[in-house]
Amino acid sequence: MLIGVPKEIKNHEYRVGLTPANVRELCARGHDVLVQKDAGVEIGLRNELYIAAGATIVDSAQTIFASADMIIKVKEPQPSECVMLREGQILYTYLHLAADPEQTAALVKSGAVCIAYETITGPKGDLPLLAPMSEVAGRMSVQAAASYLEKAKGGMGTLLGGVPGVPPAHIAIIGAGVVGTNALQMAMGLGARVTVLDKNVDRLRQLDLIHGNRISTLYSNEQAIEDVVSTADAVIGGVLVPGAAAPKLVTRSMISRMTPGAVVVDVAIDQGGCFETSHATTHADPTFVVDGVVHYCVANMPGAVARTSTLALNNATIGHAIAIADKGWMRAITDSVHLKHGLNVCFGHVTYEAVARDLGYSYVSADSLIL
Repeated sequence: MLIGVPKEIKNHEYRVGLTPANVRELCARGHDVLVQKDAGVEIGLRNELYIAAGATIVDSAQTIFASADMIIKVKEPQPSECVMLREGQILYTYLHLAADPEQTAALVKSGAVCIAYETITGPKGDLPLLAPMSEVAGRMSVQAAASYLEKAKGGMGTLLGGVPGVPPAHIAIIGAGVVGTNALQMAMGLGARVTVLDKNVDRLRQLDLIHGNRISTLYSNEQAIEDVVSTADAVIGGVLVPGAAAPKLVTRSMISRMTPGAVVVDVAIDQGGCFETSHATTHADPTFVVDGVVHYCVANMPGAVARTSTLALNNATIGHAIAIADKGWMRAITDSVHLKHGLNVCFGHVTYEAVARDLGYSYVSADSLIL
């Protein structure tokens, strides 16, 4: 199979779909790989490393999209890339379609076979290709909260960990999944006072057994969220409904009752965000203020630490990439129900039920499209 790796073009996105090590894995199995010139140069993955691994360097994304059987990316294709996709071409990347009707329409129109990292499942019902970026984003969310609590950046001027004689900041984390757990680790490490909210009592019990009275845990409902948000210095939203739009758990009214200079970090923004006041921002202009509260809603947070993120992501994605390349997508998803869950759009149909429901498309099962 001919595999193409274009350079990412989203704002301040420096990650790359394949590392030289994974190019080498694919080439060793008889596949050919095209990599756009300088696709990884910003994070130290120079063209020479790709050539040594067996890739062919090409100058333009147009060449890659025109010739490759499978496109491997990191972020969702931008409008200029969507129009280059063709019927039957495989796209393997993050998509986050439920919050992006324009992209969904473009992918449906293209007729491409679009496999989303974020809905591929694991044996335990987890999301193993989303997990590494959730780990990065969860840890980064606390760094962002700490930074934007600084007065010069619009915050109230509070040090996350406090100092002797002065209490630490209070961070509320909504969601105790991968994002929330990693945010919790960082917040505790920096000395913050932490409250974690989740509907999964077993998960709260696990966190309590691990961390004891060093944290507070609350069952998540509207009253609990309202009470905690009103007193928190920073709130991190890390809720996830796989493949679907994130629920709006923090209302505009709750935001209005926060202390001026407080910070909210919406890690769910790729799926539309879990704060009613959120809208997606970029690394070039990461924050905005609503009712005196600083909102950090960067849609590709892990892109800020692109080298770490690329290496972590490639560890998770290469297994399915090899299966698709070796077997073709039909045989690959037939052999793996977990990979089948990643098929979101195919031959002009929406094949992921939550996306179809949220965006008003007719749902077509993946099985019905396998010849």
